[in-house]
Parts: sequence; C-alpha cells; structure tokens
Amino acid sequence: MSLPRILTVVQARMGSSRLPGKVLLPLAGQPLLVRMVERVQRAHLAGTIVVATTTDAADDAVAACCAAHGLECFRGSALDLLDRHYQAARHYGADVVLKIPSDCPLIDPGVIDEVVGFYLHFADRYDFVSNLHPATFPDGNDVEVMPFEALETAWREAQRPLEREHTTPFFWENPGQFRLGNVAWDSGKDFSMSHRWTIDYPEDYKFISAVYEALYPTNAAFGLDDILALLVRRPDIAQLNAHLAGVNWYRNHLADLTTVDASQTKQPSPPSL
Repeated sequence: MSLPRILTVVQARMGSSRLPGKVLLPLAGQPLLVRMVERVQRAHLAGTIVVATTTDAADDAVAACCAAHGLECFRGSALDLLDRHYQAARHYGADVVLKIPSDCPLIDPGVIDEVVGFYLHFADRYDFVSNLHPATFPDGNDVEVMPFEALETAWREAQRPLEREHTTPFFWENPGQFRLGNVAWDSGKDFSMSHRWTIDYPEDYKFISAVYEALYPTNAAFGLDDILALLVRRPDIAQLNAHLAGVNWYRNHLADLTTVDASQTKQPSPPSL
C-alpha cells in the first residue's frame, strides 16, 4: 500500500522577543534552521519538508537561507499560523500534515517516525496524533500529525486567537469533535518538564551549542539516547538552561485552555549560582 502524500511543515520566523533571529544563529558551521532540517530529513516518514515562514520583510532572510541551502520554502501569514499551515498543505497537495516548530533543533528523527508511524497504522481511528497530550518526551521533540481534511476543518472553524496563532489547540481543546491519539515515550519516564531541548532564550542556545559541540560531527546522527548519555557525563551542560525547564507558551493561556493546567507549565526563574 502506497503512503499518503506527507508534508512536514517547519514553522520559522526571525521575530522573537527573547532571542531575535534565533533560527539563523550559527550551529556547527551552519544556520540553526539548516541543522534542524537536516535532522528532520533523517526521518523516514517525514515526506516533503517545507520551511513555512512569513511574508514579512524581516523573513526575507529565512527565505534566502532556504534558497541558499536548497530547502523548500513557503511564505504565509505572520500571526495566523493555522492559515499558514493550511495554505502550505494546499500548495503542496498534502494528504497528511506534520507540524514541527523550528525551535526544536535537537529533535530525534526516530521520534518523528514513531509518531507518524503510529498515525499511519491507526489512520482510520484518529483525526489528530501527537506526542504532546500528555507530553512525556524531553521538551523539543514536538510532533503533531493530522490529515488534511481535519486541518481544513480547524482552519474553517477555529475562532480564538490562540487557536489561530498556535495552529493545533482547536484539535485537542475539542475532544468531542476530533478523535485524538497520543504517543508516549516508551521509556516509561516523563522528562517533558525536566529536560529542555528547545530554543527560546540565550541559555537554550548555549545548551544546544554545547550538545552539538560534544556530539557533532563525530556522531552526526545523534539522537535522544545520545543526548541523555551526554548529560549524565556532562551535568554542566544540563545546568546551562535547567532553570528554564518546563517553561512553555501554555503559561500565558491557562485561563483560556480547558485541557491544560498549571502542572504542565512554569514561569521562567533565575539561574542557580
């Protein structure tokens, strides 16, 4: 049986109040965005990979980076990311859409394949599958999968600003309308609030750079287990952004989200001395 047309959308923009231009910061001799897409490309089930940026002039730099490195690029709405994903999916004729944010430069390709493989195996049972509800993997291994028809429904019906800005809340906030699936980390552990591998602050960049310096290019295909082993050997690396573990966008919307509570997010705290 042939696979559906899978499109992986890596959303990326230059604007960031805490770390401007983070997607193009240097990482092991290339822009961070390029290193991340390299990791996504190692997944067997990622299909076509497109960087979805905005039409803002500031993001001409993202488009130029994609052109220079032979990456697919789609430009759409700056604030309505649900529309950006939907329009990209229409443009590429996708049957299935993966959402992966560009702030996950340490994402494990094996995790991508695990989540997508689960969706494909049970496609007749689910309208939306992720590894985030509830989350168990180290933060920064975010994978969300949906058929185009479900994405189109969300695009047509979602009204709240947070549903448009964050693309997928309309799915998991409406469990009565959508059949939801979740993939848990098979280790049986929950590192989602204790291990932060995403990038939003300068300390995150220091952490990610240190991981790459230690593991790349000797082990260019390093994954989740390699990073965990490194952090055991090098607790100094783990401490670089440990004070930010558990910080995510939920903290600003707890009054609006019905399926997320305060145990799933934290406020930033000062680093320990």
